Amino acid sequence: QVQLVESGGGLVEPGGSLTLTCTGLGVSLESYAVSWFRQAPGKEREGVSCVNYRDTSSYHVDSVKSRFIVSKDNAKNTVYLRMSNLKSEDTAVYYCAAVQKVIYCKDFETFDYAFWGQGTEVIVSS
Repeated sequence: QVQLVESGGGLVEPGGSLTLTCTGLGVSLESYAVSWFRQAPGKEREGVSCVNYRDTSSYHVDSVKSRFIVSKDNAKNTVYLRMSNLKSEDTAVYYCAAVQKVIYCKDFETFDYAFWGQGTEVIVSS
């Protein structure tokens, strides 16, 4: 059974940092681009970041650019989302999703993803 499992969420103060992980179970992420999405309470899901399947290029939406870094470790079959200088508006459930053989992430919010994780909650609050 193929699964994407997110972890690393939690409660953090504004200005703090968290690293989310997305691990593939039953699937090798080596040939997949992986994106992160988030859904805040009462809001629609939005795209956050994407890393291409070769881990040579990434893309971030403007609201997180310069604060978030996304990367892949194919040896660990894991994708990381390193979040810093967190703001209250970053509070959401974060999901990872995988799509095969994508090189350019710019239109990542429109891709047809093969797998989704169940989400991990991030709360930014003092």
